Amino acid sequence: MTLYLLRHAHAGDRSRWVGDDRIRPLSDKGWRQAEGVIAQYAGHPVERVLTSPLTRCVQTVEPLAADRNLDIEEEEALAEGAPLEAFQRLARRLGDTPAVLCSHGDVISAAITDLHHRGVVSSDELRWKKGSTWILQGTPEISAATYLAPPA
Repeated sequence: MTLYLLRHAHAGDRSRWVGDDRIRPLSDKGWRQAEGVIAQYAGHPVERVLTSPLTRCVQTVEPLAADRNLDIEEEEALAEGAPLEAFQRLARRLGDTPAVLCSHGDVISAAITDLHHRGVVSSDELRWKKGSTWILQGTPEISAATYLAPPA
């Protein structure tokens, strides 16, 4: 299994956004990061693109999905506030399909912290900046994790 756990790109300051936070869009910086994911994932196989239904996540994967001619699949298990168990079930359900999973800081921090507790990620690697990716690999359980900093 290879999963690309992508944190949504920069979407501005939550406290400055007026309205429903679910529709807060990417900032200009965020769009540059989203475009940068295309080059960053060059040479990496991706067969599916799944994302939180929140606008900032959907927008983060739009350029990559268009570049790879893949549909974007909205998945509640990746939404902000989703429990760790929902992410884990989704990861198992994907099996050997290489997939991008775009989510939020709370979901990613829970997943990576869990991997830390299982000895897969060291404590000095615990980070999940906006636009960054964790490449998760292993069969049937995740046994390796590599951090990719956000695209410049």
